[in-house]
Amino acid sequence: MEKRDKIYEGKAKILYTTDDPDLLIQYFKDDATAFNAAKKGTIDQKGIINNKISTKIFEMLGSHGVATHFVKSLSDREMLVKRVTIVPLEVIVRNRAAGSLCRLLGLPEGTGLVCPILEFSYKEDRLGDPMVNEYHIRALKFATDDEMEKIKALAFKINEALREFFKTINIELIDFKLEFGKYKNDIILADEISPDTCRLWEMGTGEKLDKDRFRRDLGNIEQAYQEVLRRVTQ
Repeated sequence: MEKRDKIYEGKAKILYTTDDPDLLIQYFKDDATAFNAAKKGTIDQKGIINNKISTKIFEMLGSHGVATHFVKSLSDREMLVKRVTIVPLEVIVRNRAAGSLCRLLGLPEGTGLVCPILEFSYKEDRLGDPMVNEYHIRALKFATDDEMEKIKALAFKINEALREFFKTINIELIDFKLEFGKYKNDIILADEISPDTCRLWEMGTGEKLDKDRFRRDLGNIEQAYQEVLRRVTQ
């Protein structure tokens, strides 16, 4: 598969065209950002780790009938993906209160929830990715009602599969962010699933194994990412 032109560079990944118009190469960087890029740095080998973790998780989700943009792994830092039109929404699933939910509602970190919470944010760094509801989404044509029904159903299905998967390796899935894209008139999962996009706590101790270690200057960032990779691929 021939890599051609760079068409997008974000905070954590770069997309390149290929000789197939329906396929892209997704390259994972070591760059790390937090608080809407107000904090920047690098995490050694993060791109390699996140590519390998995402590969394993996309394969697992595929076995559960979840359509994703993942085609195959190409190298330590690259995967071949389907070319999608990204829905301009971040979809957040929460199983416990953490992060912005605690700040918004004054909840202690780790507060249990009776059921998972689904949130939507408008993907716009310039505005800080503001939270929106389904009325905003419909009125501003970010997605159709049918697309939103598909996104919601997929988000909950993915949550169930991920929670069970992580539970088998003694990790609790606290919350996570998803992105979806349109591919040949269908909605499929895109982006990545990794310690960059998930809050992952060690069961029993609550030790953080995700990007919160970078956000909060907790140290041992690389070791936490490596530990997730070790368990995911064991």
